[in-house]
Amino acid sequence: MKDNEVALKDGYEKEEQDLPAFEDLEGAARALMRLQDVYMLNVKGLARGVFQRVTGSAVTDLYSPRRLFSLTADDCFQVGKVAYDMGDYYHAIPWLEEAVSLFRGSYGEWKTEDEGSLEDALDHLAFAYFQAGNVSCALSLSREFLLYSPDNKRMARNVLKYEKLLAESPNQVVAEAVIQRPNVPHLQTRDTYEGLCQTLGSQPTHYQIPSLYCSYETNSSPFLLLQPVRKEVIHLEPYVVLYHDFVSDSEAQKIRGLAEPWLQRSVVASGEKQLPVEYRISKSAWLKDTVDPMLVTLDHRIAALTGLDVQPPYAEYLQVVNYGIGGHYEPHFDHATSPTSPLYRMKSGNRVATFMIYLSSVEAGGATAFIYANFSVPVVKNAALFWWNLHRSGEGDSDTLHAGCPVLVGDKWVANKWIHEYGQEFRRPCSSSPED
Repeated sequence: MKDNEVALKDGYEKEEQDLPAFEDLEGAARALMRLQDVYMLNVKGLARGVFQRVTGSAVTDLYSPRRLFSLTADDCFQVGKVAYDMGDYYHAIPWLEEAVSLFRGSYGEWKTEDEGSLEDALDHLAFAYFQAGNVSCALSLSREFLLYSPDNKRMARNVLKYEKLLAESPNQVVAEAVIQRPNVPHLQTRDTYEGLCQTLGSQPTHYQIPSLYCSYETNSSPFLLLQPVRKEVIHLEPYVVLYHDFVSDSEAQKIRGLAEPWLQRSVVASGEKQLPVEYRISKSAWLKDTVDPMLVTLDHRIAALTGLDVQPPYAEYLQVVNYGIGGHYEPHFDHATSPTSPLYRMKSGNRVATFMIYLSSVEAGGATAFIYANFSVPVVKNAALFWWNLHRSGEGDSDTLHAGCPVLVGDKWVANKWIHEYGQEFRRPCSSSPED
């Protein structure tokens, strides 16, 4: 018997390593709330597995999945509880309301996987409403709780407290609290950023601008003479171009495969350190060109197309990034904006240019939004997006402030090649004009 217990425990501990931990649950809940905010999604729709934007009385389908996967009452409760535990009642209330509604509909059914119950959801929702200033709703929900658990003394005391508060302030009976969305993170550009993400990268008027064109690009390089790259000029200031079919399906798959074993939580430069932060949710890995000959070929192709020196130390190793559902990177610059930035440790100057390759498609979301320039680019599988981060004077181009919008549906993979100033002196000559 003892041997069986030990074997069972060992087997469970082995399986437990692959099971989601609380950090995973919290991350998934935060991702759902992020999608809810950025894409203005309806919680009831999300719970049913549909993606609907609600603006006033208008309902717009953002994405129609082939199959619907609904959330359970307990799923909604867990999402609401994550927000509740953070003191975020703006998000907690709609998720807990949906949980209460679903628990009511299935009351009496016992599901082994449920951690919460109707009583738990009512308890949390009542207190969330109280904290938000809606005492009458808190009282109503607390009374309903006592119907199911009449011996709960704490809830009975809460009912007395709410009744007393309402008796002292009768106008609160009809008061309906307006809960403000928490301003976290504190983004001055939040409305612009979210508006650009909501367009999902569509650019319906680009064909009307003559200076934006498509062409076959060789950059006068023998390497590209027999196989030019399809170039699409997306924007002029900042100069942003999209190179279609820059990599093949097999190359994209190979890069993902090489990076996958090394993926870790992405970090950002903070002062002189590199730290994981809430405004960048993804996993990333760095690949040296010695890992596989294909990466050397890729470097040659980037160099031929851009005319820049992409060999270390004049460029960084290839960074491969994976964004899951809700994965995002809020508005940021790729170039260093502080002289103490870790980017200068390479002793090759600032990041002069970004070459970003889309290694996958996504079903919805995940666009690259340029905030001050006011446009966004959708994910185009196997294409590469290129832009200059610095003016020819060496000053940072503020119009390159950009963001990776949250992935709504799918799995987004990109590969970044950041090219530095040094080594490019004769390839991209300096200029004293701030406009260049």
